[in-house]
Amino acid sequence: MKVVIAPDSFKESMTAMEAARAIEKGFRQGIGNAGDLVTELIPMADGGEGTTQSLQDGLGGEVHTMDAVGPDGSTVKAEFVYIQKSRTAVIEMAEASGIGLVAKESRDPLTATSYGTGQMILKALDEGAERIILGLGGSATNDGGAGMAAALGVRFLDRSGNELGPGGGALKHLHRINTDGLDKRIHKVTVRAACDVTNPLTGTQGASAVYGPQKGAGPGAVQELDEALLVFGEVIERDLHKPVLLEKGAGAAGGLGAGAIAFLNAALEPGIDIVLEESRFAERSAGASLVITGEGKIDAQTVFGKTPVGVAKASPEGSTVVAVAGQLGEGYEKVYEAGIDAAFSMVPGIVSLEKAMQESTQYIENWARSLGGLWKT
Repeated sequence: MKVVIAPDSFKESMTAMEAARAIEKGFRQGIGNAGDLVTELIPMADGGEGTTQSLQDGLGGEVHTMDAVGPDGSTVKAEFVYIQKSRTAVIEMAEASGIGLVAKESRDPLTATSYGTGQMILKALDEGAERIILGLGGSATNDGGAGMAAALGVRFLDRSGNELGPGGGALKHLHRINTDGLDKRIHKVTVRAACDVTNPLTGTQGASAVYGPQKGAGPGAVQELDEALLVFGEVIERDLHKPVLLEKGAGAAGGLGAGAIAFLNAALEPGIDIVLEESRFAERSAGASLVITGEGKIDAQTVFGKTPVGVAKASPEGSTVVAVAGQLGEGYEKVYEAGIDAAFSMVPGIVSLEKAMQESTQYIENWARSLGGLWKT
């Protein structure tokens, strides 16, 4: 019997691989000697936090640590993974430009820059990357990826020919984009941007309106940022002939989705689809009777591009798909309409969030043992 174990990470408590190993251990204990058991561990992610770790665990690769310019201009330590065999770099923009790098009281999307993300891309090019997987999410920025592009040699100029300062607020003065200095190597690289949202660049559902407040933008700043990104999008379409204003996902990561399209010639794709393909899920899961997946919380939003449903849809025909979570939230039943056969919470009772996170590995192992015993019957 073949069992595929393909969970996402459980935020702040287990990586995807740690969860997969705990599930495997518990399931083997539960099923005992009931037939020959073959397990395939495929750590998953949906393009957000943990994507780099999951792909490294699943595919191997070397971690590169570097100094980069953080969102507020300070120097931060950023990591990416380079897989030599396939000449692939896996980069999460949040490593250099993430909201977690700036204290809550200091967040300012009017000035925050994605420059460090561009530096990571440059380093990947130096390593010989021919393919880049760029995770969009968790950003502190709202600069449309202008900072990233500036690190790659693009110049953003006002009417007087002066270069703009960093941050989304400066883009309201943008008059012209000069790409003469763009690193030529970028034209030879395939960039896949992992994006789990469909927000456009501007408007009521755009980057500024939806995500600006959590980055420290008040109502006035949200309007200013939205107007600035509109200017940014219009100049991109005029100077670079790249349609970004109406593109789904262009508003991801403070508009970095638009910047990835414009300056990296990237394709925006659901993150789970990229991870499934890169990890060869279809090939490795072939013949499985049972597929076990999961993540920290499963609720009504899980059906919109999250890992458990993505795994369910990609699982072999005829297999049983079981999902486990730390919490089953409101509307979780929707996952039953999306290919998941059963969903469970691994938490054994009423416990504090702190205890649930501390004991998560044991909880998920115990749950998997129960599942193994049930499956044996």
